[in-house]
Amino acid sequence: MIGALEAVVLAGGAGARFGGGKLTHPWRGGVLIDGALAAAFAAPVRSVTVVTGADGEVDAAARAFAARIGAACSLRIVHCPDHAEGMGATLRAGIAALPPDAAGAFVFLGDMPLIPATALADLAAALAAGAPAAAPIFQGQRGHPVLFSAALFPQLRTLTGDQGARQVLRALGGDLVLLEAADDGVLTDIDHPRDLDATRDR
Repeated sequence: MIGALEAVVLAGGAGARFGGGKLTHPWRGGVLIDGALAAAFAAPVRSVTVVTGADGEVDAAARAFAARIGAACSLRIVHCPDHAEGMGATLRAGIAALPPDAAGAFVFLGDMPLIPATALADLAAALAAGAPAAAPIFQGQRGHPVLFSAALFPQLRTLTGDQGARQVLRALGGDLVLLEAADDGVLTDIDHPRDLDATRDR
């Protein structure tokens, strides 16, 4: 029986390629980060931790979304002062902020709004079966979110640079469980304004 799982949403980047303000850009009647938040709150987790950084409006956007779905008490906001260092710093801050009894953590990216909720329970089941980490895969390409067991938290708390947890996952080799996703939402991220076109009818 696995203990409580958590969700971490990485939302500390500046969105420079987008032109700034990416996660608070209008999207489907709300803002872009709403998509990642919806997936995080749909996961089998106790709470959702949003790691903020460059965009000061993300905090308010996350609080507004949580209030709208009646989940304000399950939201934790963590500001990463080292956000300019890259994804390693925001992931490090998010993992460090989790409750000490967390059994694992889903790591969502704030600019991936189309994660299918159907993938989340399968990832949790893999962790419950003993996997150190699990991730969705679509047409041979690994996607997000990745679910890490607490056994990997010490490594995640020492990450640096902008590579996120790639090195940690690479070191797992065949122990990383990959589960086929229903659609390419596990791969769809928003880097440029033109990328929003692919999300309009989905």
